[in-house]
Amino acid sequence: MKTVRIIGVPEHFNLPWHLAIEEGAFEERGINLEWTEIPEGTGRMSEMLKNKDTDLAIILTEGIVKSITEGNEVKFIQEYIASPLLWGIHVDAKRPFTALTDLKDTTAAISRYGSGSHLMSYVQATEMGWDIKKLKFELVNNLDGAVQSLSSGSADYFMWERFTTKPLVDSGVFKHLGNCPTPWPCFVLVGTDSFLKENESILNHILEIINMYTVEFKQIPSIDATLANRYHQKLEDIQEWLQFTQWSQKQLPENTLKRVQHTLKELNLIDKIVPVSEILK
Repeated sequence: MKTVRIIGVPEHFNLPWHLAIEEGAFEERGINLEWTEIPEGTGRMSEMLKNKDTDLAIILTEGIVKSITEGNEVKFIQEYIASPLLWGIHVDAKRPFTALTDLKDTTAAISRYGSGSHLMSYVQATEMGWDIKKLKFELVNNLDGAVQSLSSGSADYFMWERFTTKPLVDSGVFKHLGNCPTPWPCFVLVGTDSFLKENESILNHILEIINMYTVEFKQIPSIDATLANRYHQKLEDIQEWLQFTQWSQKQLPENTLKRVQHTLKELNLIDKIVPVSEILK
């Protein structure tokens, strides 16, 4: 058995991987796929890739692009989710904020610098016409940290995947003020250069399996109920999420990658544009 380490967030997007692992699809090909949940998100996962603490990752597009331009030796294997991520913008339910305009010049809670919650706050601020030089941040590591930070008032708002945070809105912990979808496909499958160079055939098996699972994922009987139960979501929320979420089985288009880089450069979030040949496998 060949052991392969893979990491991802503990969210509903990744259920196809768990189903494939639980049903022994990788073991049948002689692969022990070790999945590790990373609740801290993309910033932490980028660090793990850089430190060779994992071989593969399902990670946010903009976050890993930034990390690669900073020297992280990682390649895009393929697009994983072709649709945008719907970032919900949240405040503590007891705070007096009632509209996105109230958040100008306040402090954003972020999981890590270079994470999606960090980078998307710039996209959101630009859309609102705010001065991005005035953005302020409070490091909170994960969703639990954000709850504590917003409750104590050390940060004012938090951006996280809309449906993952919705139970906190429904229970009266957070108040939801609006959404900010990513201007590009949200999740990609990436691998370290060292792993990719030495494991071409293993990778082909992994891709064949996961693409088989994702292409048929929405047709699985009662998949909406399975997702709702497993991720503690309301059935109607999962059904809404499934409608606009699209899994992919192909490489991220070069023009999309160029657009991500140019957007990050315009926001002064990266220092240089890297040739797509250095990012795509």
